[in-house]
Amino acid sequence: MENEDRFYLVKKKAVPDVLLAVVEAKRLLESGKAATIQDATEAVGISRSSFYKYKDDILPFHDDARGKTITMMMQLDDEPGLLSRVTNQISLHHTNILTIHQSIPVGGIAMLTVSLEIAPDGHITELMDAIEGLTGVHALKVLARE
Repeated sequence: MENEDRFYLVKKKAVPDVLLAVVEAKRLLESGKAATIQDATEAVGISRSSFYKYKDDILPFHDDARGKTITMMMQLDDEPGLLSRVTNQISLHHTNILTIHQSIPVGGIAMLTVSLEIAPDGHITELMDAIEGLTGVHALKVLARE
């Protein structure tokens, strides 16, 4: 089965208009220029259902991501040493952990939230690929980027 959570870098002209509208609606909400999701979706000309369908699937790419902070969430199997392997990958990719929180495992799965500072020579996509490649890591997702 193909991994549905792979990341791709594509040029803007290859991205469907609805996804670009979702990015703009999210920007309006984050900037306070739209008070509600309804206001934001009306402003960009998409339905709320389209917004909810795609809101977690598209993020703007910033070339200046290095030296910035990102927050990621992932599901980890309750397996001894897995958290250590994740933090080792973070270290190998010249990334600094700012905060880290792992929930108590439920049903053999723990949620891990980690905020990272990406070093000037760090590459976030390579780090994410390395973490996703670890056995026992599921559903890695970027929650925020500053």
